[in-house]
Amino acid sequence: MFVKGVGRNCITAFALLMLFTAVSATSVTRAKAQDENTIVMKNFDFSPMMLTVKAGTTVTWKNLDGEPHTVVSPDGVFRSHALDQGDSFTFKFDKPGTYKYICSIHPKMRAAIIVQ
Repeated sequence: MFVKGVGRNCITAFALLMLFTAVSATSVTRAKAQDENTIVMKNFDFSPMMLTVKAGTTVTWKNLDGEPHTVVSPDGVFRSHALDQGDSFTFKFDKPGTYKYICSIHPKMRAAIIVQ
């Protein structure tokens, strides 16, 4: 049985749902683009351990562990201070090459950035 006004309300609800879905998908795409060049420190590991970027890219490291970590290249190209939980460090890679780095507090934490 058709109740007056229900059809219109269903169409409005469906339109709002589609709009919300489109906005959410756009937000997720933007978040992924921003997160593409983000490395997290969690469970005493860098993730991802290897990241390939183009020259001119800025990379961000974010500490999600409850312990402090650093981001240090052994050749002295970049060095963060001790990052507490929630802190981040960024560095712009201008020149192609392979940039290895470690956490100087926990030297078993090792990873690399490949810049093309």
